[in-house]
Amino acid sequence: MNQVNNITIKFMDVPAELLLDILGHLDVYDLVRARKVCSDIRQLIDSSSELQYLIDVRYFNAIPASLPGGDIAVATRRQLLQKSETAWQGAEYSQRNSIPMSYSPDNFRWSCGVLGIPAKSIEQLKFIQPSLSDGDTHTIDLRQRICKIDSTAFEGYSFSPAQDLVAILSKATRGESHAYDITFRSLSEDKPHPDAGSPLVKALDNQIHPQLFESPYTQSMIFGDYYGLFCKYARKVDCDVVDFLQIWNWKSKEASQCLQIFDVDCGTTNFSFLTNDRFLVAGSRELKLFSLDTIDSVNVIRLVAKFSFPALKDPFIFHYITFSPIPFHANTHNQLIAINMCMSAPTTTKSPYFTFYIERNTLLELESTFIGRYGEASQDSPSLPWSAWGPKYTRFFENSYSSCAHRIFGFRSAELIGDLVSRDGVLQPRPLRIRDFNPHRVTDFKAGNLSTSHQRLVEGESPNSTLFLDPLGPGLPYIETISQEKFLANDMTMEANRITLLSLKVGNSMYDTSQSIEMLDFE
Repeated sequence: MNQVNNITIKFMDVPAELLLDILGHLDVYDLVRARKVCSDIRQLIDSSSELQYLIDVRYFNAIPASLPGGDIAVATRRQLLQKSETAWQGAEYSQRNSIPMSYSPDNFRWSCGVLGIPAKSIEQLKFIQPSLSDGDTHTIDLRQRICKIDSTAFEGYSFSPAQDLVAILSKATRGESHAYDITFRSLSEDKPHPDAGSPLVKALDNQIHPQLFESPYTQSMIFGDYYGLFCKYARKVDCDVVDFLQIWNWKSKEASQCLQIFDVDCGTTNFSFLTNDRFLVAGSRELKLFSLDTIDSVNVIRLVAKFSFPALKDPFIFHYITFSPIPFHANTHNQLIAINMCMSAPTTTKSPYFTFYIERNTLLELESTFIGRYGEASQDSPSLPWSAWGPKYTRFFENSYSSCAHRIFGFRSAELIGDLVSRDGVLQPRPLRIRDFNPHRVTDFKAGNLSTSHQRLVEGESPNSTLFLDPLGPGLPYIETISQEKFLANDMTMEANRITLLSLKVGNSMYDTSQSIEMLDFE
């Protein structure tokens, strides 16, 4: 009679290459938990540069698109990531490079490290991309691109360097049935974008009064396949004054679009995409979360949740709300959202300014909290009270002036501290303040596992302001680092490994200033 021998194969008896392949399919959090099973598995994971890199990317909330290309070894990529994070923690850049500009930019905007500057006098949009042209000498080079515009009709622009796209907003001729012409052009070649479903679309077609239409404020935004246009105080065909928000899938052959109309009494001031199918709209009393849905091949906008702002002391009101832009290439990663608020009152000429942060994933998850409490949202639905979401999930900061720019990338923010102009009317350099809201780093900092040089942990604090009736709460903890060096600059932007400054140089008088672009590399 044949006998079968039972052979027990232990997990660690499997060849290491096969074990690493199996472990590579785990979620990063499961991978971290697997390290705690036994010393053999921990040693196996720690011996793999690939698995360690995956853990580091999640720990630092790094965005892979911003890291070196695939031709660099994983071990090197991990070293570069850790080196960059160390530089950010100490607010100590590795390289500083500068190049002068022959003109002072006005009405500029940043996107992915590219500076856009309208030059209406010469009917051009200029796009400047500072980059290092020599890795050894670290010389700096400015790549310049130009798009032509009609200065008499030009109203605004948005651009996305990652998609080689610039969308130019131009006023339609008075008497036309639409308000604006929107052209989608290639940023690098100044010709119709090859992926555009239509190189030109008509905004608010058959929606506005052809003779009386005028909008004092417009805002536009590109997010992946979508382009949105917000028009405030616009006159409809029936002469009623409303606020319009129109959104296109700019790649669609059918110029797919959807339209939302807001009553001016809602005090709508701004909008921002959060994901491919979710966007925020700011009003004078609340945030509204909308979804972009396709029903029977028709695109529709649907209200899904409402969130109240903290109540203000009478007679103050929220005058306007803006959002710091979210980079589309980071849309699959959790990150901070910066919401900027300006208050006003008829009894004073002073306008207080505040900014609060909230994680994007938290805001999206609050949709289910709203639905669980109030059901499907409608215009008549109550808003989720501030007390149910604000104190726990946000962090408020009071700004001393309106131009205080909070730049966001991932869980990190940066800003220049203080006023650019002193009380004596003199331009003054300012230090950089870097805040890291990464919950993993905060936990390690509290446990004493991180360097504390030039850093402090901030938790349990909230602005000491009598302006709000509702408590703002302790909110999100963060690690703060302030640079030892000061910079004379009037604006900045931040990327994964870089801060780019619009720096100033004062001549014989305050009015005799020149500008340059300076790059601070944290790598």
